[in-house]
Amino acid sequence: MELKDKVIVILGATRFDWKFESTSYHTAKFLAENNDVYYVDFPYTLKDYFKRNQQSDIALRIPHFKKGAKGILDTGFPGLKILILPLLLSLNFLPEGRIYRWLLRWNERMISARINRVMAERGVGEFIFINSFNFHYPGVSKMLSGAILKIYHCVDPIITGYDERHGFVSEDLLIENSDLVICTSKALYRDKIKKKKQTFFIPNAADLTVSSLALDPNLLIHPSVSDIPKPVIGYLGAIERRIDFDLLIKVATMNPDKSFVLVGPTAREFVPQEFEEMHNVYFRESIRYDEMPAVVKGFDIAMVPFKKDEVSATIFPLKLFEYLGTGKPVVSTDFNMDLLEFTFDSVRYCHNADEFSSAISFYLENDNEEAKAFRLSIAADNTWARRMSELGSLIAEFYPEKKGKN
Repeated sequence: MELKDKVIVILGATRFDWKFESTSYHTAKFLAENNDVYYVDFPYTLKDYFKRNQQSDIALRIPHFKKGAKGILDTGFPGLKILILPLLLSLNFLPEGRIYRWLLRWNERMISARINRVMAERGVGEFIFINSFNFHYPGVSKMLSGAILKIYHCVDPIITGYDERHGFVSEDLLIENSDLVICTSKALYRDKIKKKKQTFFIPNAADLTVSSLALDPNLLIHPSVSDIPKPVIGYLGAIERRIDFDLLIKVATMNPDKSFVLVGPTAREFVPQEFEEMHNVYFRESIRYDEMPAVVKGFDIAMVPFKKDEVSATIFPLKLFEYLGTGKPVVSTDFNMDLLEFTFDSVRYCHNADEFSSAISFYLENDNEEAKAFRLSIAADNTWARRMSELGSLIAEFYPEKKGKN
């Protein structure tokens, strides 16, 4: 069953112009191929405004903060519009309780009022609402007059201190207020289905139109990694608490003739000084998503060195399939063995530093075109187009039922 010619409003977990690709914005772009999609930009608060007023990203939004502003930005995708919200109160510093929840309702009314007004002005009487992991505002869906089907798209566990402060209470409220819950990992699915019967599992995927650019022989290796001594074992993504630095220290020590490079935003408080000071370890700054193929092309092996814990067990990482889509060998820790169902033998999952080091040596000595072709075939089976088709079919299945009840 295909989802076509519907109006979909997505309250995003990230801002539309964030330099990294996100599940939220990927979802919006793909659903916009056959539907009219309004991506509600992650809202700015008063604290954000006064902290970042001179930066270009907020300058673009300032005209839309005013009461009565249209709030609509065009994109390069015909079916996709960006909806900018008014400035909201900064509330996260408050303790959980009645005062926080009362003020939060004021923010939620601001969000829903902007959405309701835009829909009314555009003659939209009914629409599908997707809260894409923006659990900070769980009550918005209840305030939307035209929302026929309400969906919570759960893409990650709640792990940061900022999110944990109110997130667990808010997410439970959001699940309660939703008709469907869709999770991107089996561990998340197993948790959420205890709270909502209508919970489904649709995993993350890769955008092969981007990843496959790494296969172009004319593409130059990104300057940030082009000067690193070969062979290069690389990681691309956020460098923070989920990285198993203890394992990497052991692996880098065991392989002094190999370079280990980590590319992305770095939370220095989680990086051991011993690791930073190793002669064969390199850190590189964040890059734009469209630069990803040129960076990964500079890797001989791509790695996913995540800790094995209850948080990592819920992660179904985009980067895994993006790596496979570049054709590169992938070595990973065994942080989430649910992934085996989707990657088969295309990825080496390692239990400890010895296995990780052996897998690196194996690929450097034995990789071939047949193995590369297999990796590309696995990536081709896990594309955003396929996942969004599954998501669209699921929504299309439940939409008539909910519309009938309304």
